Amino acid sequence: MTDQILIVEDDAAILELLTEELEEAGHIVTGVDSAEQAMRLSETTRFDVIISDIRLPGMDGMALLASLAQQPDRPAVIIITAFGSIEQAVDALQRGADDFLTKPLDLDQVRASVARLSQRRVLQNRHQVGEHRETFHLDELSSCTPAMSALFEQARRLATQQAAVLILGESGTGKELLAHALHREGPRRDGPFVAVNCASIAPDVMESECFGHVKGAFTGAIAHRRGLFQQAHGGTLFLDEVGDMPPALQAKLLRVLQTHCVRPVGSEEEQQIDIRIVAATNRALAERIEAGLFREDLFYRLETFSLTLPPLRERPDDIPLLAEHFIERYRREQGRPPMTLSPSALSLLWAYPFPGNVRELDNAILRAVTLAQADVLEPDDFPERFRQAAGTFEGHDAQTQEWLSLEQMEQRYIQRVLDAVDGNKRRAADILGIGRKTLYRRLEDR
Repeated sequence: MTDQILIVEDDAAILELLTEELEEAGHIVTGVDSAEQAMRLSETTRFDVIISDIRLPGMDGMALLASLAQQPDRPAVIIITAFGSIEQAVDALQRGADDFLTKPLDLDQVRASVARLSQRRVLQNRHQVGEHRETFHLDELSSCTPAMSALFEQARRLATQQAAVLILGESGTGKELLAHALHREGPRRDGPFVAVNCASIAPDVMESECFGHVKGAFTGAIAHRRGLFQQAHGGTLFLDEVGDMPPALQAKLLRVLQTHCVRPVGSEEEQQIDIRIVAATNRALAERIEAGLFREDLFYRLETFSLTLPPLRERPDDIPLLAEHFIERYRREQGRPPMTLSPSALSLLWAYPFPGNVRELDNAILRAVTLAQADVLEPDDFPERFRQAAGTFEGHDAQTQEWLSLEQMEQRYIQRVLDAVDGNKRRAADILGIGRKTLYRRLEDR
């Protein structure tokens, strides 16, 4: 397994030496000369090991260590300094450093430390990959709505292909989760999955971030750097919010899709890459094409195979299924006994419009499982905004302050939709996300 190493060192000679040494050992190495640059990179790239000097311009290495410690899946960190002492080493290790080396550096010791920490990461990743397979495996995904079931079946077919896929949907609908599932179901499952949010990278550095650069390409380019496209070689590159990609970079992405080659900034040579592109956006790309903000030819190249994730409010029947999944996951993580939703709590979730979609439901269940004092989740375990929304929802009787049963609420909701479409059962079934036979059966049960 190839490791991603980030070196943070303002001494150009040492940075170049460490870069060459670790690249010869088979690692992918990125070098920067400030902790601020390291923090920006760590937000878009998943590094396995970060080697940082303590004394840096601006933010120092210990402050960088403290910031990295806040990340949920932080890389291993090696602190190096020319002014080493036992007290300083102990302090760094107590603050979360994984190793502490002093200058002049023993290169054999550096290689050994990186190898040891990389191996530890491999073991950790094997455990995490097992969890991801369980979470993102397409065979694990299910839905109560025909539209979502059809979407999952289409995704299973696309997972085995090599062509680019475009995932459409509002924020929080699970676009990155679906991208993970496509990757793990396909022939590239053992390769890297590299994700980048196109809306979070400044346009003036995005080309370098995506395609890398050679030493001396611009001020501050003190070492060769592989871009995200090269890092995804043999695997999948997930371009989140591709609708926000700068137009100039869109042309280069189109060329990559056509030629399977990238050219690092400042280089005259192209590099062959073997990647699958999965892109996602919550933007209306047709409108951005009209406004001249998105290339029409790129859209058609990406849109050949597209998957659209509907918002949660359009598939309320999935709320109990998803809630049960999240409850089981979080109660296991926290070592709690089996937990369930009370009828009133489930009614509360049905009452809420979920502007944040599945992500908001996920976070609400995490909060409820964490704070609940009993094994049955009640409305009070959920945020206040959920209870406020329920007060205006027909599933809650404002006069009696009683909740309707699921059956009562379902029947009221079906009737409300039928009234809105003047009794047109075909349109009502489409809005409800159920087949007409299912609608007729539920109407007969009233």
